[in-house]
Amino acid sequence: MKMIGARKLPEWKGYEKQCGIDEAGRGPVIGPMFMSLVCGDIADFNFIGVRDSKTLSPNSRERIYRKIMEGNFLVRYLEITPDDLNSLMESMNLNDIEFRYAVKLLEYAEHPVVVDCFDTDEARGSDALSRYSRTEVICLHGADAIVPAVSAASIVSKVHRDRRIKELHKVYGDFGSGYPSDPKTIAFLRDALEKGTNIDHIVRKRWKTYTRMLADKFSKRIEDF
Repeated sequence: MKMIGARKLPEWKGYEKQCGIDEAGRGPVIGPMFMSLVCGDIADFNFIGVRDSKTLSPNSRERIYRKIMEGNFLVRYLEITPDDLNSLMESMNLNDIEFRYAVKLLEYAEHPVVVDCFDTDEARGSDALSRYSRTEVICLHGADAIVPAVSAASIVSKVHRDRRIKELHKVYGDFGSGYPSDPKTIAFLRDALEKGTNIDHIVRKRWKTYTRMLADKFSKRIEDF
């Protein structure tokens, strides 16, 4: 291992290729989550200038995304829809769900993999995922900011989520980003609940933001009665 600041980074001798796994859309109350795997030469990741998707503008993400898709990289991504999340969260928490889909992506990895860690314990996450991988796996918190392969995966996930959100806007109207911190998203949810608009297939029904608003709605109905 080598150190960058206080972070431990993998340094697998003899390997020129690396894979990264990251998600986009873990926290929103509306819309899907995407998880992606990107594998390629470490030098190629650096050459196309990948960075953590959160630090890039939408146009920059799209530009680097095209370079990833047109370059000599292996790319796989999975969409976890709100329907999927609503069903899975009946018996699993969000970390378990991310683990499940990370395992699916590891099936395609033929080189060492760095995962943006969704477990609170990096070592525990690394050990758990390594059991399902043909290659070495290391989970690191904030890996999307320090490991180019993970940065690439974060860009792929973010671009696909953004595109899906735009598609949903055309159907349901502009609900903003889908994040609870977005006033436009909150206003949309309140309006949908008030009018009885069917948003079952785009809302994450087990998110506290939604359950609280739903409870408030029924509370007001009882008070009105």
